[in-house]
Amino acid sequence: MQNLKGYLDELVLRYNRPEFIPADPISIPHAFQKPQDIEITGFWASILAWGNRTTIINKCQELFALMGGTPHDFVLNHSEQDLKALMKFKHRTFNDIDTLYFISFFKAHYQQYDSLETAFLKGFSSKDSTIENSLNGFYAYFFSLEDAPQRTRKHIASPARKSACKRINMFLRWMVRQDHAGVDFGLWKSIQPKQLICPCDLHVVRVARQLNLITRKPTDWRLALELTEQLRGFDPQDPVKYDFALFGLGIEKRHGKPY
Repeated sequence: MQNLKGYLDELVLRYNRPEFIPADPISIPHAFQKPQDIEITGFWASILAWGNRTTIINKCQELFALMGGTPHDFVLNHSEQDLKALMKFKHRTFNDIDTLYFISFFKAHYQQYDSLETAFLKGFSSKDSTIENSLNGFYAYFFSLEDAPQRTRKHIASPARKSACKRINMFLRWMVRQDHAGVDFGLWKSIQPKQLICPCDLHVVRVARQLNLITRKPTDWRLALELTEQLRGFDPQDPVKYDFALFGLGIEKRHGKPY
């Protein structure tokens, strides 16, 4: 396992670098400076992150252009006419109903709080070993508005629903991890990197199986816990940094360099 740790550490250094950003959905929040804009665009980009990465990035750019390039100001101060422009936005199964509910949630939240981090602290304790309670609390909070549409629930995962929560785990990696590489933002301080769970992307899971890091068959929450526990053996304080190694290696094996 020591040889594997050394190998993965080398891969982290190879992929956790600014050159990784342009071809990845994390490029969307990197286009903004205001913390609330980074949170909103990062969350939305992570939720829309399925399919071809170029398409994901293009669709996110389209969405935030419809908001005038100022998403935090838009969610707080939009008019009914402004919302009509968003009705044409669609990405795969994410449609206008989902878009309008996301806007409603963000407006309600940012009218009360300065940061989206607060939304992930519902039911969370600093003593928790993982962010499981955080994700379940966020799910309940996100759908606490009276007009929450049933169809939008499929876009927000939670451990209570057995999901591996790939997209939200990726978003939390972006917001929580902080190092000198300049890829992740490290904006949030209440959740610690050691509590994060590795995003179980298809590439990550495939490479993790090849490296015998996981044995569980279904790609669910228990598999995400299993993988992260293995990665904690390499770095107890920052296990999800190895997401760069597993994802980057998976992309490279399939498509050449990941950026």
